[in-house]
Amino acid sequence: MAEPPATVRRLVRRGAALVAALCALAGAAAVTLAVVAGPGPGLTGYVSEAGVVDSDYAWTYRIGVFALAGALLLLAVALRVGAPHGDTALRAAVTLLVAASLCTVLSGAVTCSAGCPLPPFEQATVADLVHGGASIAATAAVVFAMLAVAFSPVARRRLRRTGLVAAAVSLPLAGAVGLAMLLVGRSPLVGVLERLLLTVAVGWALATAGALAVRDPTVVAAQGQRTPTVREPTARRRR
Repeated sequence: MAEPPATVRRLVRRGAALVAALCALAGAAAVTLAVVAGPGPGLTGYVSEAGVVDSDYAWTYRIGVFALAGALLLLAVALRVGAPHGDTALRAAVTLLVAASLCTVLSGAVTCSAGCPLPPFEQATVADLVHGGASIAATAAVVFAMLAVAFSPVARRRLRRTGLVAAAVSLPLAGAVGLAMLLVGRSPLVGVLERLLLTVAVGWALATAGALAVRDPTVVAAQGQRTPTVREPTARRRR
């Protein structure tokens, strides 16, 4: 099946990237509003507590989560359209972003109980485990997508640098969150670390979407439709 013309692919990439950036901004704003204005325990609790059924801002939180899921999916579309066939790193990033989007949808669809309890310090329900597992998987997939873009051999320098910086900040934060949840449990330490990690993830998505809205992700993609011209002899031997 023939690929669409370069102009069409460029328009799709730019459109998907722009809408992804708007969804990321709207989603982050909605979730932040639900967390700040909701009845949650502030920095002591998890971000997900803003989405419990008893919260007046539950639907604000869930709409924000779904908007973030849409941003990840559209970011995957923008990368997929612009990535060349031979680049396995960017293709891996696309797959990871799609997986992150699906896990984010599951996280928003399945709400946790009051306090969003998680083992080993609290007794969790099935919904708590599903919600927590989906949230962790979504965050992990985004961090690995950062790494995939950072180590792509053909991605533009700006994309690689953004992915590398975001991954360098996210990996220690993710490790610290995991250790704190296992060793300390629900605490202001976990709450602050979780919010920092999510902020970095959203910031990376916004920066990457902005870069894709302006230029192709690789020099190869930008030149993919160009065919070299061969100069013909300007003079021929006269008979």
